[in-house]
Amino acid sequence: MTNLSRHLGTVAVLSLVVSSGAVAQAKGGTDDAHWAKVRRVLRTTPLVDGHNDLPWYIREEVKTAPRDVEAYDLRTRTSGNTDIARLKQGMVGGQFWSVYIPGEVKDSGYARIQLEQIDIAKRIVAKYPDAFSLSLTAADVRRAKAAGKVGSLLGMEGGHALENSLGALRAYYDLGARYLTLTHNVTLDWADAAQDKLLHGGLTKFGEEVVREMNRLGMLVDLSHVSPGTMSDALNVTESPVIFSHSAARALVDVPRNVPDSILQRLPKNGGVVMVAFVPGFTSNKVVAWKKAQGERAEAALKRHAGDSAAARRDLKEWERTHPFVNATIADVADHIEHIRKVASVNNVGLGSDYDGTGNELPDGLGDVSTFPALLVELSKRGWSESDLRKVAGENVLRVMSENERIAAKLRRQRPASTKTIEELDGPRPKM
Repeated sequence: MTNLSRHLGTVAVLSLVVSSGAVAQAKGGTDDAHWAKVRRVLRTTPLVDGHNDLPWYIREEVKTAPRDVEAYDLRTRTSGNTDIARLKQGMVGGQFWSVYIPGEVKDSGYARIQLEQIDIAKRIVAKYPDAFSLSLTAADVRRAKAAGKVGSLLGMEGGHALENSLGALRAYYDLGARYLTLTHNVTLDWADAAQDKLLHGGLTKFGEEVVREMNRLGMLVDLSHVSPGTMSDALNVTESPVIFSHSAARALVDVPRNVPDSILQRLPKNGGVVMVAFVPGFTSNKVVAWKKAQGERAEAALKRHAGDSAAARRDLKEWERTHPFVNATIADVADHIEHIRKVASVNNVGLGSDYDGTGNELPDGLGDVSTFPALLVELSKRGWSESDLRKVAGENVLRVMSENERIAAKLRRQRPASTKTIEELDGPRPKM
């Protein structure tokens, strides 16, 4: 997408944020039985969300006090998608807080920024001990749920933070990181990303060693953002179930960030879970088509007006007036969940919202963390049983965590920490 379409066009893309009043209204009438079923499920099963970017939102998006955890008060209604009252309304029991850092800029190295993001996330958890509990295991999440708190886990988004070091991987695990998304949007020296050049055909030998060492540690291998080749190679190598922390089904919306059926078909054997993202650009073909047309119009407007941004903006606004945006819906997200259930199984699907990572671009009815139950109500209306709702809400990913922990305990008895280097396994590093 061009800068013009990013900065001018997406202003018009606003999603509906469902207020507590709207949710209360939805509970009435003919939907009572479905809401009662969902409440029964979430009273005892932790609803675990795979991806929330609150730490980065506080770092970069909060203009009044960037990086200031104290100033961004989660006890009040915040400017983002997340605060304590809305988490409670959404009956969230477990949350992977993303400790994302960008992979595009490495002027000062990645490690400093990664450590700062882990620090921000931990300070968020520590600031609200009555609401959050730092969690390192599946059992920790269940204990937090029983205590009325959100079991708070850390998920690293992008293997660039390792700087090609397995020692760094172990250090991040010791600091509390419990998954690593192998890539973000940038292809690494050892793994291809979905939205960048495919340089390796998937994982290199060092990339395979990263996966093996993650298995030994018990760190979840997250395959969101990676290329299909990397997904396939990781599934070939891993001894533990994987996750996709925030992705959707490529058969329904053909964008690089989604998971092909060929990979979904392998998940029952692996035991992994695709945690479905709520991002409209991943879940709605109408949104994808509108954004494509908007971007083309923006480029044409710039050319037509010889770079006059004000005139180009007026041109784009007129186009948007006659081509109104049609947002994604709860039904679209539910379609992806059901597709993954059909191609893989009900044991291989979960929830990975990407809240506070998409701005206001969220489906109608899923505008913030308070709205998770509404998605489960939609599935209930489609015939999902209480048992199956428990699986998608959190039991599937908690099972994956427990399996990773069990397998890691065995692997640690069998082999020591790997000391392999990328030069040793892949040879001299080519210039990229």
